[in-house]
Amino acid sequence: MARLTHVDSDGAVRMVDVTDKKVTRREAMAAGEIHLNPETIELITRGKVPKGNVLETARIAGIMAAKRTADIIPLCHSLSVTGVELVFEVGLDRIEATARVAVPERTGVEMEALSAVCVSLLTVYDMCKAVDKEMVIGQIRLLEKTGGSAGANIREN
Repeated sequence: MARLTHVDSDGAVRMVDVTDKKVTRREAMAAGEIHLNPETIELITRGKVPKGNVLETARIAGIMAAKRTADIIPLCHSLSVTGVELVFEVGLDRIEATARVAVPERTGVEMEALSAVCVSLLTVYDMCKAVDKEMVIGQIRLLEKTGGSAGANIREN
């Protein structure tokens, strides 16, 4: 089993020191979805949700979350996020959010991409909770990451 990098030999939690790592371009892509009633999807697509434009508000929230991930995940490094793309695919009873985050850094950007997805979907939930009591958020996952000194690449199959 792999050793946990955020735990030292005595079992104490620590922030990993990445000082000596090379700065490289790193990207990560994550996705997730929220299931809604078809009537709620129609309200969103017609711009009739009482709180306003759901998808644009969720996009802004997701971008902000990517930039502030280190403020909410205790052992994440503060990163200089230089790009966030957040897109939504609207289906009959669901909305899928996909985020791609890029940085020139010493450590990966997976948590930022995952945070963007989570917060964007939570924003959809918040904006629609008055009209839909049956929403379910799920399938949040890392799809891809690239970069680093080893050129580590993963892709969901």
